[in-house]
Amino acid sequence: MMAARALVDVTDDATSRSAAELIAMAGRVEPAPVADRAVAAVRAIAEVEGRLHGEDPGRVHLHELGGHDTLVDVIGVCAALDALKVSTVYCGALPLGTGTVRTAHGILPCPAPATAALLEGARTVGSDLDGETVTPTAAALLKAVDARFEPPLESRLLATGYGAGTRSLPDRPNIAVVHLGEPVGAGPRTLVVLETNLDDVTGEVLGHVVGELLSAGALDAWISPVTMKKGRPAHVLHVLAEPEHAPRLADLVLAETGSLGVREYPVRRTALARETETVDVLGMPVRRKRGPHGAKPEHDDVVAAARELGLPARVVATIAAGR
Repeated sequence: MMAARALVDVTDDATSRSAAELIAMAGRVEPAPVADRAVAAVRAIAEVEGRLHGEDPGRVHLHELGGHDTLVDVIGVCAALDALKVSTVYCGALPLGTGTVRTAHGILPCPAPATAALLEGARTVGSDLDGETVTPTAAALLKAVDARFEPPLESRLLATGYGAGTRSLPDRPNIAVVHLGEPVGAGPRTLVVLETNLDDVTGEVLGHVVGELLSAGALDAWISPVTMKKGRPAHVLHVLAEPEHAPRLADLVLAETGSLGVREYPVRRTALARETETVDVLGMPVRRKRGPHGAKPEHDDVVAAARELGLPARVVATIAAGR
């Protein structure tokens, strides 16, 4: 079995930084969803360290975790999840090693206090391995991506990756196994809806805000007309988002609209499995999304093909859909 190990060379070999500095470095990453997850992971470490040492998380100094290796691990995982469009992470029970680990704070039991705190709520299992088997960085990443410690939904296996560690174990390979799957059935997920009432924002601004929200990582954004107090015609701006992206998207809504408040509530969404394919319509390529109950062409492709072919868009859409 072959396993990959990534080696990253850096010129700055400092291993100790403040949590605030590390968070700022992670926040400069692009695109924004990668930065959000990376910052959430580093912030989780800072909050736990602050709680353990009785300090403000913003003033916490990270010793072993303050180096570039923490950023490489965190940002690398977050970038991979974003590039692969992973929406949900499932994890098996984590093995907890025995013995002790040497740190800047002295010799500590395994798992170290910070790791144990980050793993609160996670499924774990005892292990006969001596030493650290789950690092604080790994625990923080699982927390940041809201990993589910439960059997995954029925899915189609797309790929499997094997990542190698540097530590040699006496009776087993030091390898992490990751499976990439595509759900084949419907499964509910908990998302967040943000809302705000607007009676003093122009249509131009509303359209602009919807576009900005979608570009910033919102799963959907839409506007509903309403009548507010004193009979004023107004609109409600709605945003559907991943829970970890909600704070940033709420800030964007407030900044762009000038609203003084945003409501937030959880919702359960069931999304059917779908795949994108390209079909030929009289010599023109048209993408379409195919789900369990049919196919829907991409409107922009339909319009472009219709203009080139000199046909009504509805005709091109009917051909592309295969009806």
